[in-house]
Amino acid sequence: MLHLRRTWTAPKLGGLQRVCLGRVIEHRCPQCGRGALFERWAKLRERCDHCGLVYRREPGAELGAMYLSATVSQLFAAAVFVALCLFTDWGTWLGLGVGTPVVVAFCYAFLPLSMALWTAVEYLTDVANAEWWARPR
Repeated sequence: MLHLRRTWTAPKLGGLQRVCLGRVIEHRCPQCGRGALFERWAKLRERCDHCGLVYRREPGAELGAMYLSATVSQLFAAAVFVALCLFTDWGTWLGLGVGTPVVVAFCYAFLPLSMALWTAVEYLTDVANAEWWARPR
């Protein structure tokens, strides 16, 4: 019996994905690029004020953003504390005293970006599934 091995290669970002990710990184609507994503810091608008795209269509829509934020924050925290252990001769308490505020500041700063990126992921999924409300522009 012949078994073929397939190697996985990361998909290349197409034009729509690049445009959409660029828009949400700038905190703009992934569909039209004109409307704002946020009302204020980390408070996602209900919909785009320009094209009407609904950012959160169901309860729990931001669950993916929460997981993304938690994962990236934990990896950052691990990197900070490993770096402090390897590259300094500080004790435990000094390392925690310096590292903890750095990690908390990173988590606070990364939250809106994780929400924006997850909005893009949901939008691109809707486009790929040919949902009627997702019309790339």
